[in-house]
Amino acid sequence: MKEIYDIAIIGGGPAGIFASYYAQLRNLKTCVIESLPSLGGQPNTLYAQKKIYDVAGFLGITGEELTQKLTEQTNIFNYDIFTETTIKEIIDENDIKILKSNNSDIYAKTVIIAIGNGAFNPRKLAVEYGTDLKNNIDYFVTDINKYKNKDVLVAGGGDSAVDWSIAINEIANSTSIVHRRDNFRALESSVNKLNSSNIKKITPYLIGNVEKAAENRVKVTLSKARDKEIKSEIVVDYLLVNYGYTSDSKLLRDWGLELTGPYIKVNQKMETNLPNIYAIGDVAEYDGKLKLIANAFSEGPIAVAQAQNKIYPEKSYYEHSTNLFDNI
Repeated sequence: MKEIYDIAIIGGGPAGIFASYYAQLRNLKTCVIESLPSLGGQPNTLYAQKKIYDVAGFLGITGEELTQKLTEQTNIFNYDIFTETTIKEIIDENDIKILKSNNSDIYAKTVIIAIGNGAFNPRKLAVEYGTDLKNNIDYFVTDINKYKNKDVLVAGGGDSAVDWSIAINEIANSTSIVHRRDNFRALESSVNKLNSSNIKKITPYLIGNVEKAAENRVKVTLSKARDKEIKSEIVVDYLLVNYGYTSDSKLLRDWGLELTGPYIKVNQKMETNLPNIYAIGDVAEYDGKLKLIANAFSEGPIAVAQAQNKIYPEKSYYEHSTNLFDNI
């Protein structure tokens, strides 16, 4: 017999994780669906080492730390997480939402969309490489300790590339960063840290080729950005590519959602134009919207309360968290 969730939350960033916690606090059967390999969304992927200052109770917390705290809070409950799962289509069938994904179908009575600025995918290297390099080339950092005592080359010049090179350099044998421009586009304080470190800066260079090297390493051929005849080579254990990410709102349009630009239009109850589908966080748009994590944390409980009212109208709509937790 197929399992039917009360709420399926699409998006495993801060908004989605906290909404799942609150949903379970209200004894609603919940699952979280995330297209990336792990929860945390963009703060954990793009700003893992950068401080966030709009989360109540923390005088600065990194994206990685925030993800850890949120998952610790949510993990007191038994709920289902579907990672590396992208929803392709949402179908209505007898008041049940069928979420068709790249994996198996997921069934839910209500849906909360919390996908931030959209389902995003890393910009890949412009050069082709074989599957034998799959373990040497990363686009996400899922475990920083894999770089311990290793030689690492980070490709990119933005916040993510600079932040990760600084963090990796604390545990790596050697760290280098290659960027196509002389100037990095990261936060000034991060660039200052980079410049004062022993990280090798290779600018302005582009990656021209990657191939397998001895001892399970990777050889990276670099070309001068302004004169591609000038080449250089570096052999490392790992290449971390941080060229940024692409997102697309086409899926949202295909689902029949009313959009405001690339964002989902919602009312004050976080309701979309489709029945029993809600949106929260950066993807939700309404008059006066502030795209802050602090704001996303308030939108989750609103959407959950509305969903609960639709599914179980006999339940109390308003209830203090102390009472809710005591009843678990």
